[in-house]
Amino acid sequence: MLNMKKEITYNTGKNTDKILSSSKSEIPAEDLERISDDIIAALKTVYDPEIPCDIFELGLIYKIDVEDDYMVKILMTLTAPGCPVAGEMPKWIENAVGAVEGISGVEVSITFDPPWSPDLMSEEAQIATGYY
Repeated sequence: MLNMKKEITYNTGKNTDKILSSSKSEIPAEDLERISDDIIAALKTVYDPEIPCDIFELGLIYKIDVEDDYMVKILMTLTAPGCPVAGEMPKWIENAVGAVEGISGVEVSITFDPPWSPDLMSEEAQIATGYY
């Protein structure tokens, strides 16, 4: 499923910030490392208004693809299908990640497969929200 040139995969906030890449990528490794760090930092500025934790630590980000043209595609979920900010949160993410230097654009897609659960949160988020 790695059709993108560079992919950062985080099935949960528990995963490390490792970059999985296609050997055919045209993005220099040092650029991708900087962009990866900056994307994660940007995502950590976006909070679910109902839970006192950022969306990255909540485990809402399932996948991040960085294409050779520096287009960023993010696959995410929400805490519930009826989330009151479902229409707004993708724009918040697009704005935050779109401010990363060198990014050509951002597309955010939402999936509910697999559905979100507190088990997807990082340990830090579980402690902060009382789920630990």
